[in-house]
Amino acid sequence: MDTARIQKRLKVARGEADAEVVISGGWLANVFTGEWLCQDIALYDGVIVGLGKYSGPRVDVSGKYVLPGLIDGHMHLESSMLTPTELSRALLPLGTTTIVSDPHEIANVWGAKGLDYLLAASEGLPLDIFFMLPSCVPASPLGTSGAVLTTADLKPYRDHPRVLGLAEVMNYPGLIAGGKDLLEKIVMFPNRPCDGHAPLLSGQKLNAYRLPGIGSEHECSRSEEAWEKLRLGFYVMLREGSLAKNLADLLAVVTSATLRRTLLVTDDCHPGYLLTTGHLTHLLGKAVSLGLSPIQAVTMVTLNPAEYFGLRDRGAIAPGLAADLVVVDDLTTFRVDRVWKDGNLVVEDGRLSPDLKFLTPPPPFLPLKVKPLLREALFPPATAARVKVIGLIPGQLLTDKRILPTPVKGGRLATDPARDLLKMAVVERHQGSGRVGLGLIQGFGLQKGALASSVAHDCHNLVAVGASEDDMLAALHHLIKLQGGLAVAAEGKILAELPLPIAGLLSPLSLAEVAAAYDTLTRAYLSLGGVLSDPFMALSFMALEVIPALKLTDQGLVDVDRFQVVPLFDLD
Repeated sequence: MDTARIQKRLKVARGEADAEVVISGGWLANVFTGEWLCQDIALYDGVIVGLGKYSGPRVDVSGKYVLPGLIDGHMHLESSMLTPTELSRALLPLGTTTIVSDPHEIANVWGAKGLDYLLAASEGLPLDIFFMLPSCVPASPLGTSGAVLTTADLKPYRDHPRVLGLAEVMNYPGLIAGGKDLLEKIVMFPNRPCDGHAPLLSGQKLNAYRLPGIGSEHECSRSEEAWEKLRLGFYVMLREGSLAKNLADLLAVVTSATLRRTLLVTDDCHPGYLLTTGHLTHLLGKAVSLGLSPIQAVTMVTLNPAEYFGLRDRGAIAPGLAADLVVVDDLTTFRVDRVWKDGNLVVEDGRLSPDLKFLTPPPPFLPLKVKPLLREALFPPATAARVKVIGLIPGQLLTDKRILPTPVKGGRLATDPARDLLKMAVVERHQGSGRVGLGLIQGFGLQKGALASSVAHDCHNLVAVGASEDDMLAALHHLIKLQGGLAVAAEGKILAELPLPIAGLLSPLSLAEVAAAYDTLTRAYLSLGGVLSDPFMALSFMALEVIPALKLTDQGLVDVDRFQVVPLFDLD
């Protein structure tokens, strides 16, 4: 920035010239001191130039509260199923002005082409989208992704102005063992943030994981786990999204001593969740309802993520910082009234300004590669009286490891809806290998029919679960026809669908349109006996082989604790 521009700002800050906007009458959140102060906020040239008494065009927000723009420090934008343009339209009215995204979902499908697309599609938006470079593409050798990103592949992106550091290192066994590729990626970011992903890791292994420079953890599900990680210097992200809801279990670790080492994040938000529940304002309201003071909660989605990620130009209301401001009606619901982004009023009375301009570059197209699916792949011989079963845990990404009597029909593995024993299949879709992983799962409740998805963390192969093998095949074949998406099938017919033509992960439609289709899918699932509020979000994590205890990939059933593919049938 040239000195002449700074001089103009200084003139306004000294009170010798009018501000462009003066926000007055409201109680501003001072996250530095933990106070609510009634002061003018003077905006000029996209920044806050002063607090106190200022002249200029005034916006009276008496009786309301002014917060720094909200920052989500860990969000996978692909889970919204929205393009960056549509996501920015959705989040700004909810008070979010900045997100830090880990693009490893699209990178696992399209590799560097996926990074290029998201960087281009998020350029120049009124929502700031920063990225952490994906560390684990693929997440592990136990699944088949569409790409492999090495240190050399990531290096050209390291100095991009919206790349902040290294995203969650999910292959914690590999890092603990000193895996060269992982260490090279961490070394590539000296003194920059490197995010963690090590659920339930403890003791000496946790020490080894922290040692190379891992700085955060968003996978804590128990307070004792969070305390151990806080004591070792991790920033702990308290997660509350569409599926994983850990806020209530972890809030006790937020004390006056630990406050500045904690963040509120969403991780994954499906479209219906964003439309009906909200985003960070929902987390603020829930944290306050559970006993946290409003100023503490606000600090966890403003100053704390800004400092952890080195975003020194935002996160508080102070001279010289970006004029990213959110006016809310109260400190219980945190209903958003107005939002300023870089000094521009982008939301008024909770509605997006009609004057905002959005550019949407066209995405690339890379077709699915799937060998013809054979019915026999879903009907293996039953070779033992007992079988390993993935046990879904509601509200968690963790699963149980269950050993149950094998459901058998005609000497082959069957489903048993009466015991909520359904089949799950993962079909490789990147290389056309024909690999199909098959297992059993409890927790979806289907009495008939099936659902299928091309969203299956992190490799994003095709995944299906069902009470009927024929309906599983019908749903999977429909996804191939759509070139990615979600589908519910019963009695050979497709009951509902949501095409996701961008990498099988994203839709070009608006939040309202995507949420409506998603709601139709959920209602179709419930009509078949389903019991989950968000079945597709739950299904998407059943193939993630780095979160205990049992998961399924195209290579087979994965025992995450042993970090290896294991036989489906219990032979012990």
